[in-house]
Amino acid sequence: MLRKRSSQEQLMDREVLLDLDYTREPQSTADSYGSLQNGGFIPPRFLTAANDDDDDDPIYTHSYNPQSEPATPPKGNYFRDGKTKIDFVLVWEVKSRRKRRSRGKSQGEAGAPGEEAAQQESRSEKKKAMQARVRERFIHHLQTSGLLLEKEESTSAKKTVHYLKLSAPWDVMVFYAEELCLRAPLQAQPNPEFNTSARVLQKLCVPNIMADSVPNRPVDYYTCAFRKSKMDKFLGSDNQDTYFTNTQRHRIVYEILARAPYGKRKRAEVGVARLLNEGAFTAAFPLHEGPFELPKDGIPPDQLNPRQVLYQYWARWSKWCKYQPLDHIREYFGEKIALYFAWLGFYTAWLLPAALVGTFVFVSGIMTMASNTPAKEICESGGRYLMCPLCETCKPWNMSDICPMAKVGYLFDHPGTVFFSIFMSLWAVTFLEYWKRKNATLAHHWDCMDYHEEEERPRPEFAAMAPSMEQNPVTGVKEPYFPAKARFARMLTGSMVIIIMLCVVMIFLVTVIMYRSIVSVMMYEKGGSVLRTQAANIANISSSMVNLALILLMGQVYTALAEQLTKWEMHRTQTQYEDAFTFKVFIFQFVNFYSSPFYVAFFKGRFVGYPGHYGTLFGMRNEDCGPGGCLIELAEQLFIIMVGKQLINNMQEFVIPKVKAWRQKRALASVRKAQVSHEPQRWEQDYELIECEGLFEEYLEIVLQFGFITIFVAAFPLAPLFALLNNWAEVRLDAHKFVCEYRRPVSERAQEIGVWFTILEALSHLSVIVNAFLIAFTSDFLPRLLYQYKFDNELQGYVNFTLAYSPPSYNHSSLAVCRYKAFRDETGKYTLVYWELLAVRLGFIIAFEHAVFFVLRAIDWMVPDVPESLEVKIKRERYLAKQALADNQEALLQATLLAK
Repeated sequence: MLRKRSSQEQLMDREVLLDLDYTREPQSTADSYGSLQNGGFIPPRFLTAANDDDDDDPIYTHSYNPQSEPATPPKGNYFRDGKTKIDFVLVWEVKSRRKRRSRGKSQGEAGAPGEEAAQQESRSEKKKAMQARVRERFIHHLQTSGLLLEKEESTSAKKTVHYLKLSAPWDVMVFYAEELCLRAPLQAQPNPEFNTSARVLQKLCVPNIMADSVPNRPVDYYTCAFRKSKMDKFLGSDNQDTYFTNTQRHRIVYEILARAPYGKRKRAEVGVARLLNEGAFTAAFPLHEGPFELPKDGIPPDQLNPRQVLYQYWARWSKWCKYQPLDHIREYFGEKIALYFAWLGFYTAWLLPAALVGTFVFVSGIMTMASNTPAKEICESGGRYLMCPLCETCKPWNMSDICPMAKVGYLFDHPGTVFFSIFMSLWAVTFLEYWKRKNATLAHHWDCMDYHEEEERPRPEFAAMAPSMEQNPVTGVKEPYFPAKARFARMLTGSMVIIIMLCVVMIFLVTVIMYRSIVSVMMYEKGGSVLRTQAANIANISSSMVNLALILLMGQVYTALAEQLTKWEMHRTQTQYEDAFTFKVFIFQFVNFYSSPFYVAFFKGRFVGYPGHYGTLFGMRNEDCGPGGCLIELAEQLFIIMVGKQLINNMQEFVIPKVKAWRQKRALASVRKAQVSHEPQRWEQDYELIECEGLFEEYLEIVLQFGFITIFVAAFPLAPLFALLNNWAEVRLDAHKFVCEYRRPVSERAQEIGVWFTILEALSHLSVIVNAFLIAFTSDFLPRLLYQYKFDNELQGYVNFTLAYSPPSYNHSSLAVCRYKAFRDETGKYTLVYWELLAVRLGFIIAFEHAVFFVLRAIDWMVPDVPESLEVKIKRERYLAKQALADNQEALLQATLLAK
């Protein structure tokens, strides 16, 4: 029951308004909720009505009763008056009472089970009544915050969907623009060209097929922090309807929604995010600016709405070779999403030279395959090299049987791969250095270079579960508190869970190894000559497919587990929560995806032993590298895991949003059928879209891909090419999701890609170390180099050099002496060549790492993080800001003289 405020309370409100000088005449909008209290706008920081710290039920001063809807609703994102912009929409659903009663009656006739169902129904009714009361309180605080409100309903026999449209009037926008330090335009400047390739092609007078004439490009300005007292200094301030951009309006209204309380502040019952978690609202979103489909009768490009521009010039597959309209993306979605697409496009462009060099290295291997002397010796050896059996029940085999694999193995293990490893190490660090320059340029261009998040509010889940309240040392306000020691204990427990899950990954890896061994033995024993020759290859490919399936399954399980663990750890802010979650998931996915390639690269074939003294695991002989060597097996694994993951992810990104959208439309089908009398409004159409799921999965997918093309690139030179092809599709898939399938997300400011850049730097440095060990211990590059230096430059006799004789004590039923690949003498001890080669390998690792890291540091030193031209722009902008925000110097001088 609503009751009026006392005259004393009203008088206090008027006194507050007089002191703050924020008063204005009441403005009314047809069929809108009241947004003014006692004839003036009350800034949220001074709200004292409602007694939300002492009483459970706040005192309302306004009620809302929507009037009848006009016959012709206005077109566009406006209230019914056709003038007031819709900045945000809150949605909640209420099931039909008749349906609930009929269901309760039918359940009541069923006896005892019906009584339990009735009690459950009663609990559900109480919960819905509580949610209704909470909504009323929340809406009341939105009113007292100065927002204009208007309600719409879509009713069917099953349920009613309520849409509450919100709009921020000019006074509210001005107040929050200053509080949130929004940037205000001072002077227009030419919109720069940020694509280096476009500038280079223009200087060379070469036609640029990647350029596209996108209409309505946003104007670039010199800007400064907004100040109400300096309004006349800012461009466009005389037009209140267009001064603030739509994304700025959305950000300000969401800020009000995030601050508005609905209960006791001391219990942190604040914000729309918590109400969404508790089910009081089913959705909260800003509206898309019209449909994305183009009109059938055609329309000039400059008359397209922003969503149609993005669809026509960005999200369509035919634009795969065009530059992304980053300014349009930022204007529509905000800086955080625009930075993701800028980084993805920049990374994809840098993949082009890496893909070209990698393809050249691979093709050069094909061209020089015929001159590979060791492969020739193997193919022409006949029965000269009789090899020891590969299992206890297997028979000896001739090395000439593996002639095809010896030739193919050269494609992934020749001197060009060493060069490509060094090239990719330098490429990775240079890419990151130039991305820092690009990031700084975009951050300045988008007015978020000096952006720092204010003291963040506690997360809704944290506020709901925190056991106590403590004073915030920054803001001085009491807020939910969780002891640091208790959080540390939970993080330790969570770390133990992570270690257990990593052990599960290792168990699956051992299972795959055993599967590969069993399949190989079965093919050797029961297969024909051709099958025996390809047994190791077939076992490796099939085991890689099994491993990929286990990787994807474990990834889904662990992501859900990591989410629950991170929530349980009770991180206070959203940034802390996201960083902890990102760290957990990445560590697990790193081990999950890379454990099998690491095993093949550095452990497989190292613990085999020698004839008569073979090492075993669970009674089975330890795995040895296949006929073509471990490097070709590593290449097969990388191809299957990397390319298979990309194909599956792309199919998921294409299918899953469509399935979710179909389910959402199906849930609203009854409401849509009941509204056939009028065309669906924008808020109804957007509610049928799916909620934006953020950028975490997108970043994780590409960062893991970055690891594949840098860490193991020595074994798979074609990895950058497959990554390039995937990213061309990834950009359009993501663009289509954001433009066509997602509700419009709230624009967020950001000046960098966050913790992901730190992860990329770690991967780039790790790749140098891994590639050094890969070339030294897995590749045949150094053994060949040593043989050329000591014996023969043409590698004549190299195959015999790498083979050892079985010990005399090793007796086989059909063989006296056999050969196996190792540097051992007839007693099984390592020869002097083994130790010489080990010294060469360790020396190569040290030289490789020092040389590459020295060049990396030199690149870091030579390439400044901020371009020189940008520094000039920053100084110019600071000068203009100082001139605009400075007080009148002459008036100040006169006042000083009068004082004297």
